[in-house]
Amino acid sequence: MIEVRVQSLAFDKTSNTPVVILKDLGSERVLPIWIGPGEASAIAMHMGGVSFQRPLTHDLLVSVLGGLGGTLQRVLITRVKDSTYFAELIIDRGGEIISVDARPSDSIAIALRAEARIFAEEGLLDSVAEAMASDGANDDEDSDGAEEGRMSGEALEEHLRRMRPEDLGRFER
Repeated sequence: MIEVRVQSLAFDKTSNTPVVILKDLGSERVLPIWIGPGEASAIAMHMGGVSFQRPLTHDLLVSVLGGLGGTLQRVLITRVKDSTYFAELIIDRGGEIISVDARPSDSIAIALRAEARIFAEEGLLDSVAEAMASDGANDDEDSDGAEEGRMSGEALEEHLRRMRPEDLGRFER
């Protein structure tokens, strides 16, 4: 498992879907995960320091965990199957370690609030980099900064950044 952090949020205009971009702390690799608007808003609000008088869902879960004597130790983004990512919340409750299946988007929003570390399976970072390189690169250096069939982390981030990240957070119920 590789520790990652939320680097940014973007909006994929092709699919009309928000994207959370996780960055490997030890390299330039990134892991983009397409998420729902509610979770994107929750992540964006926390990253922007926006708070509310009453707890929202992810804040509530962190409070419930604490009230039950548990703490979120870390989030693990473990695999992808049929374009769906899977994650686990690793909770410590009095020395007992509990693993709870969860969506990565919710897990990330909760981890940010609980100040817990986020980890991704190394193969996910590798496979995403390879897939993005094969989709957006050719043999010569191109405008996305790809060289010899590979797209660097910076190039991928720039590619996603051009998807109009300013549109993020304009979601209403």
